[in-house]
Formats: sequence, structure tokens, C-alpha cells
Amino acid sequence: MRLTEKEMELIEILETDARLPLETIAKMMNVTTEETEKMMKKLEDQKIIVDYISIIDWAKIEEHKGVKAMIDVKVTPKRGVGFNEIAERIYRFKEVNSVYLMSGAYDLSVVIEGNSMNDIARFVSEKLSTLDSVISTTTHFILKKYKHDGIIFEPEKKDRRIVVSP
Repeated sequence: MRLTEKEMELIEILETDARLPLETIAKMMNVTTEETEKMMKKLEDQKIIVDYISIIDWAKIEEHKGVKAMIDVKVTPKRGVGFNEIAERIYRFKEVNSVYLMSGAYDLSVVIEGNSMNDIARFVSEKLSTLDSVISTTTHFILKKYKHDGIIFEPEKKDRRIVVSP
């Protein structure tokens, strides 16, 4: 789909900060609020704007015990549907956050979340690896997130002052 210059400007603004008030976005683009709202509706209807989400630094929340993993999956594509059928079967599992078709040694990259490493291991052994087209998997547990979708997750700054005792 080909977008107008103003539509491109709008999605770039929203990608940077989707919480900006409509009036502010309209001023930034030098158009009316109504025009901005109409463009947003069009882009939402066409599923170019898919959702408005928040990025949470879960590592800072003590009560959050979730574990994430990236799983490389080697599959046998099916005639007529390629990788789409198996990708769809995988993304329908509630544990799955993302599925990507990849180039290289593995065909799909799957990002999942569980309450523990055992939950992830159980998902791989009981659900993912039992699918007909799945040949092999390699699981990588995410230990720490430094940057996500262009957002840098800064570690808490520690007091680096030297204290000298008398």
C-alpha cells in the first residue's frame, strides 16, 4: 500500500509516541484535528496501525516472575502453503508472543513467555516439538533486556561516590 506524505508523517510520530494528544499531533503535522483523526481511522482500518502498546521494563517489578525465551525452529514447509500453516499453528498458542520467518539455519523464530524455565521446557517438549512439520528446536532464555524496539532499558544508576571513613 502506498501512503501519502502526511500519512507517513503520522505513523512516524505515532511510532515515537502514541500517547500524544490528537491536537498535538495535528499541530506537529500542520493539519486539522479532524484530518488527523480521519487519517488515523483509515490506517487503523487498513491494519497499518495494528495496535497502541506500552513497553514495560518487567525487570524492575519484583512481583513479576515471568521468563522469556527465543526458540529457533526448523520446519518442513508444506506444498501450497509454505511456512504459513505451521507459523499459524504456532502463533495460536497462548504462550507465544511473536513468530518470525527467518533466513539462515532456522526457519522460524518464536518468542514465548512462561512463569518458569520449566514452563518453557514443557511448552517446547509437549506442544512445539510435537507438531508434524517441526524438525528441531533450539531454545535461548532471555536473561536481560538492554534494548527493545528502539527503547534502551537503562540499568539503575548506583551511587559511585567514594566514602572515606575517619
